[in-house]
Amino acid sequence: MAWHEDLLVGFDLETTGTDPRQARIVTAAVTEVKDGQPVRHRAWLADPGVPIPAETTAIHGVSTARAAAEGRPAPEVVAEIADAVRGYWAVQVPVVVYNAPFDLTLLDAELRRYALPPLVAPGGRPGPVVDPLVIDRALDKYRRGKRTLEAACAVYGVVLDGAHDAGADALAAVRVARALAARFPEAGSADLWDLHEAQGGWYAAWAEDFTSWLRRQDAGAEPIPGDWPLHAAA
Repeated sequence: MAWHEDLLVGFDLETTGTDPRQARIVTAAVTEVKDGQPVRHRAWLADPGVPIPAETTAIHGVSTARAAAEGRPAPEVVAEIADAVRGYWAVQVPVVVYNAPFDLTLLDAELRRYALPPLVAPGGRPGPVVDPLVIDRALDKYRRGKRTLEAACAVYGVVLDGAHDAGADALAAVRVARALAARFPEAGSADLWDLHEAQGGWYAAWAEDFTSWLRRQDAGAEPIPGDWPLHAAA
């Protein structure tokens, strides 16, 4: 059975900011999907313990006051999310994450912040992971336009109800991954771990190219880390 015909798990975080090493988790979702339909869903709301910027609240809809009143303590939430992700990896179920280095690096940083075990044990490897952004960028390299989840949904005919809701984004990411597998045989027919390794190479090549572009604009620009699906701990 091809990887995209079996159980897939969508994963998404909504956070306090855009720096994966500094931002805090506000909401999270893990959605099991079979044949494109959700079969099990878990969601979390955390009290991040820091103010949620108004511009971020405008994106995902969760205010500092709501998170403080309704959210659970961040260390508990972070530990549960990590346990869920690790559990799927332990049984070789692919976790689908749109722009995996953001969400997985952020989750790992949160674990370390609260002195919890890292997402991946020393010497281990994260995965299997399917990152629709990486696949789309590699296999439809010259398509113009944005590469956001919303843009990918429009390109691949996926309905996205409630963008920047963690549950909606997690489900949409899986459906985009399935659409990519159908459109690009080199992804759809690949062995799961072969695809995982290919994505690492594609991401590294993109990061190198993008860093070169940034440095043509500003010679002092910081390099884009090339490791995928999780940036090494700082």
